[in-house]
Amino acid sequence: MSSGLFSPLQLGSGQMLRNRIAKAAMEEGMAGQAQLPDERLVALYRRWGAGGAGLLITGNVMVHAEALTGPGGIVLDADAPLEPFTAWAQAGKAAGAATWMQISHPGRQVQAAMPGVVWGPSDVAVEMGRHSKRFGRPLAMTPAQIGATITRFATTALRAEQAGFDGLEVHAAHGYLLSQFLSPLVNTRIDEWGGSLANRARLLLEVVRAIRAVVSPNFAVAVKLNSADFQRGGFDADDAQQVIAMLAPLGVDLVELSGGSYESPAMTGRPADGRTAAREAYFLELAAELARTSPLPLMLTGGITRAETAEQVLANNVAVIGMGTALALTPDLPNRWRENLGATATLKPVTWSDKAAASMAGMAMVRYQMRRMARGRNPAPGVGPAVAFVADQLVQRRALRSYRAWLATRKPQDAVAPAPVEL
Repeated sequence: MSSGLFSPLQLGSGQMLRNRIAKAAMEEGMAGQAQLPDERLVALYRRWGAGGAGLLITGNVMVHAEALTGPGGIVLDADAPLEPFTAWAQAGKAAGAATWMQISHPGRQVQAAMPGVVWGPSDVAVEMGRHSKRFGRPLAMTPAQIGATITRFATTALRAEQAGFDGLEVHAAHGYLLSQFLSPLVNTRIDEWGGSLANRARLLLEVVRAIRAVVSPNFAVAVKLNSADFQRGGFDADDAQQVIAMLAPLGVDLVELSGGSYESPAMTGRPADGRTAAREAYFLELAAELARTSPLPLMLTGGITRAETAEQVLANNVAVIGMGTALALTPDLPNRWRENLGATATLKPVTWSDKAAASMAGMAMVRYQMRRMARGRNPAPGVGPAVAFVADQLVQRRALRSYRAWLATRKPQDAVAPAPVEL
């Protein structure tokens, strides 16, 4: 295939991506002992790295050991050994792909059964109807906790570079903590961290500044941002345009656009605000609008499965196309596109009327495929949503027991700023 998809991209930091195709972040939920990556993630990323993508972005790595999206979350903090992370980075990079670590804090999107802390900009709980009880009740963060969180992001970023990753992506989308601060529906603070968009964006900007202050100039720094929250009165495309402009002077290389949250899972094609998502490239219309004025290269993720769709995205001035589910089913899809071949399989559609449950089942189906590949097996696209969901729940129960036991051995750090890690 003679295509712009396979042209290189030079980033502001000087890093060169070999093509415009990225394996977007998907939450693997595969932490081994002590919430560290093990041979399963090494095997999974070695396979993806050999598949031809120019960029691999890991699933979200947690900056705070007491705040995880789920019990199988990976933690990279000041106390974590680097060797498992080095093995993970080397596996992704082995065949020439750049490999970035996505780093995140869940904020209020923490399961109620999880130990640790549930924080948010305000004490506004996750509202998912009958599923709301699945999440803990958040406490509004104090200024000291906000400061400690900025330090944690910077510490994780520096340690990711020390482990051998080529860059990182700060997760400020999908309703996680930085996205919560951006949302006028969730952030009801009246101090310098709330109110105007400039105040609501302050935490994200301070995190990026802190990261750039400790990593090398040629270490890539990206941000994942919602093009919109898909909730009426929430963070919208106009807000996204302004935040991208705020990020431009801070040394950001790339902004990945997605959308939605647990309350409105638009990232799985199921927005809660009544708008009908496209079957592919869910957020292309918004991304094309933002690309017209963006001072930074943009990456678009959400529902892309065909080369023709990817080409359409690039034609709208988007620099990188991201794929998640498609690469969980066809891990060598970029190489197949180069040979004018398509995907080998698609997942069964989840037709459940409950959007929240359907979203959870859809994510469970994707994790089912990742777990198979991590064991050296091929994806099994025929798995149904109910089977995958039950299997995922069993995996999470085992992971929760392991996480509880590990966390009990650690000194609580919920409100203490960790000491910065120095080179």
